[in-house]
Amino acid sequence: MDSVFLVVTLGAVIAGFVQGLSGFAFGLVAMSFWAWVLDPRLAATLAVFGALVGQIIAAITVRRGFDLQRLLPFVLGGLLGIPLGVMLLPRMDMDWFKATLGVLLVLWCPAMLFAKNLPRISAGGRAADAAVGMAGGVLGGIGGFAGTLPTLWCTLRGFEKNAQRAVIQNFNLSVLLVTMGTYLATGIVTRDMLPLFAIVATAMLVPALLGAKLYIGISEARFRQIVLGLLTGSGVALLASAVPRLLERMA
Repeated sequence: MDSVFLVVTLGAVIAGFVQGLSGFAFGLVAMSFWAWVLDPRLAATLAVFGALVGQIIAAITVRRGFDLQRLLPFVLGGLLGIPLGVMLLPRMDMDWFKATLGVLLVLWCPAMLFAKNLPRISAGGRAADAAVGMAGGVLGGIGGFAGTLPTLWCTLRGFEKNAQRAVIQNFNLSVLLVTMGTYLATGIVTRDMLPLFAIVATAMLVPALLGAKLYIGISEARFRQIVLGLLTGSGVALLASAVPRLLERMA
């Protein structure tokens, strides 16, 4: 049990710093640690809780305002997607889910990272933003991955650093609040989880503040590199945790 606490703490420390720096990715980073030692539903619940704590910290320390017209389609779509994600969570084959998401991130993000000129998508308007938000809501309901697809989409939209941070930060905060409330209402959160919640909140506090402080001083180009690099690394970690289990099941 001590080793479990250690892994949970380590995952929270690193994921907290990453979220403070980038505004997202707590769930992706934390799950790359926790998936090895925790039940998938417990790991997903802790990821949602930790991501929510990180977003609350960010809302206080990294205020970038928001453009309501730009944000609203993402949030409305995300709120529609949450119930589907929560419904899928107990039925989801988490190994296949992580492998699929990992492949997407590993193939797409490096292509974006090394492209001299990123393609900018202007088509689709608010309907496309809402669809991406809905996909993020589904991923948030499954396990705290709400910001992954919206972050990629904002990058393709060509949003500058602070505009992207404002969308993702406020989107994640909205989706994660509703997701955690849904987890509580449906009994996914149990009393046995509370000690681990306390560990996660305590371990991530200082790293999240340090990451937020570092964010303020980085350039637009460096921010894009950090975001895409983190998404790529998260994809690798997801594949590393899922593929061996899938191969073992197929043997």
